Amino acid sequence: MKDLYIGQIARLLKIQTWQVENCEQLIAEGCTIPFISRYRKERTGGLTDVEVAEVKHWVDVFTEMEKRKASILGTIQEQGKLTPQLQDQIENCMVASELEDLYLPYRPKRKTRATVAVSKGLEPLANLLWDNKSRHPEADAAKYVKGEVASVEEALQGARDILAERVSEDAHNRETLRGMYRQRRVCSKVTKAGQENPEAAKYRSYFNYSCPISKIPSHNLLAMLRAQEEGFLRVEIDADGEKCGNKLYYDYCQAHGYPSHTQVRQAVDDAWKRLLDPSITGEILREAKEKADKESIQVFGENLRQLLLAPPVGQNRVMAIDPGFRTGCKVVCLDQQGNLLAHDVIYPHPPVAKKMDAIIKVADLVDKYQIEVIAIGSGTAGRETEDFVRKVGLPEEIRIFSVSEDGASVYSASEVGREEFPEYDVTVRGAVSIGRRLMDPLAELVKIDPKSLGVGQYQHDVDQVLLKEKLDNTVESCVNSVGVALNTASPYLLQYVSGIGPALSRAITDYRTQNGDFTSREQLKKVPRLGAKAFQQCAGFLRISGAANPLDNSAVHPEAYHIVDKMARDLGISTQELVGNATACQRIQALRYVEKDFGLPTVNDILLELQKPGRDPREAAQEFSFDNDIREIDDLKPGMELPGIVTNLTAFGAFVDIGLHENGLIHASQMGQKGMAIPSKVLKLHQHVKVQVLSVDLERNRIGLRLIQ
Repeated sequence: MKDLYIGQIARLLKIQTWQVENCEQLIAEGCTIPFISRYRKERTGGLTDVEVAEVKHWVDVFTEMEKRKASILGTIQEQGKLTPQLQDQIENCMVASELEDLYLPYRPKRKTRATVAVSKGLEPLANLLWDNKSRHPEADAAKYVKGEVASVEEALQGARDILAERVSEDAHNRETLRGMYRQRRVCSKVTKAGQENPEAAKYRSYFNYSCPISKIPSHNLLAMLRAQEEGFLRVEIDADGEKCGNKLYYDYCQAHGYPSHTQVRQAVDDAWKRLLDPSITGEILREAKEKADKESIQVFGENLRQLLLAPPVGQNRVMAIDPGFRTGCKVVCLDQQGNLLAHDVIYPHPPVAKKMDAIIKVADLVDKYQIEVIAIGSGTAGRETEDFVRKVGLPEEIRIFSVSEDGASVYSASEVGREEFPEYDVTVRGAVSIGRRLMDPLAELVKIDPKSLGVGQYQHDVDQVLLKEKLDNTVESCVNSVGVALNTASPYLLQYVSGIGPALSRAITDYRTQNGDFTSREQLKKVPRLGAKAFQQCAGFLRISGAANPLDNSAVHPEAYHIVDKMARDLGISTQELVGNATACQRIQALRYVEKDFGLPTVNDILLELQKPGRDPREAAQEFSFDNDIREIDDLKPGMELPGIVTNLTAFGAFVDIGLHENGLIHASQMGQKGMAIPSKVLKLHQHVKVQVLSVDLERNRIGLRLIQ
């Protein structure tokens, strides 16, 4: 990659050029983001996975820009208009909008007013006016009244059309206006459809709204643009036409004095109103939306990370209940590995209300399958079902959890769900998903489209390519930070392991089915199509419990096993005795084991891992109970203090489940911080919190909350 781009990426990310160069080289060699950030810290200067992902993003952006430059240069060259100066400008351009500005005058044009005027032979007249060589514009224009040109005014209008397009295609003019527009306000006004359609009421805050374009919150802009898409609002920038026209004229056209200046000034005003204003407005709004997209995607990515890394209950025998009223509650029992043992339906609630029968069934299933944990979906009838289960009289050691149902129905109707449970209907699959996500949220949620998990902010409105890139990186980062049990992981989880992907994940599980459990990481090399590069990328993230070499159940990469063996020999103990021996590890001097390809950061990582091999970075799951006196929104009164669970974080606040069908909102100004807080820096997804009720809007089912620190 060109030094030009390397330097720009380094400036954008505030890192050193050598870090970018090495990172780009590793990516070109086929290394994944998790592998680079975990096992190549010496090469990158310890860049995190997020920073490596950013480098990769910009490498991809500039690679595409280089392809675009080659295409543009080729087109201009074919026209015979490529000068050394223009070529140098294009080759050294770093901003996509500026590149397109340079190309604009040479872009093959569709039919425009200017191209029509040129076809009528009016370009010489336009040049005459532009070069201030016309002493009598009307008389000069009369010479062109022939053929398709019917009058002097038509000739002058055609010449002005040519000049207007020329003014609008000048790169300097466009950049000047961009700078001016970035200082203006974005405004929204309600349309006639918005006034007449009741569905537009949710956007009423924006019916007459304005804010500096540089300061507008991302959620406000995305809401306005969505409303405009639906026809309820008109969104524009309050540019000052007279000021813009004067700026263009006096900066760009001041040499055009009397008598041509009148025609040139009219052309400039037309260029702004007809061509530049719509174009630059669109560009600045797109620019603002790109910024809003990135902010929203960042929030979504962080929410997804917290959701995927939510505390698991681990390998317990689980009863999962998908609650319901009329259709009953779907009950499944799972073993420690999440395999389905039994399923049934109970009707503890009206209208069927077979409560005694439900009690007997639950108690029998708990006893028969030695259930240790119960997972209850948090949707419709969730609170009522939890109350019922707690009154069944189960053993005290059985823990009961409320589990988010977001995405469970998507999974149950998906191809993945059908493949896992072809003989069962969607109700059984949904209940299984609820139980498994309590056992291991990460392993289960990777099967569901992140956009269906209820933790986004305008996720359907943002740039879908950027969103997918962010979410894929987040899922990959979470999976690899936790590590994956090679002998029990599903192919859907394995495909997110560094270097594997969908095809190899299937190959691994097929090999496991045919040959039994893996006994060592080396055995991975026998999997069809899993070559040396894939092994290098994935081995350190896969865990094998009970392997002959205990390092196979750790995050130590096989390429560094010899370092551990040397440490053990120097201590006079075996490698098996060293792994997990914190006291022995503390006697090791890291600097003694630094080698050419294994620097101090890697050696320190090895020592940390040896003390707690295969440690899970996630916390343990904790039980939670809502306030028993709060059942309906009518029960709420301002001033009440209640327990709650954070269900979603946005740029403007946090949504909290307090045990009702409606979530309450802690606005960013009600988080105990000075001014507006950044919600993601104050709270975490699924965090247990205590809140105070500030307001209750029964008409709109809205609950305002304050965080009690």
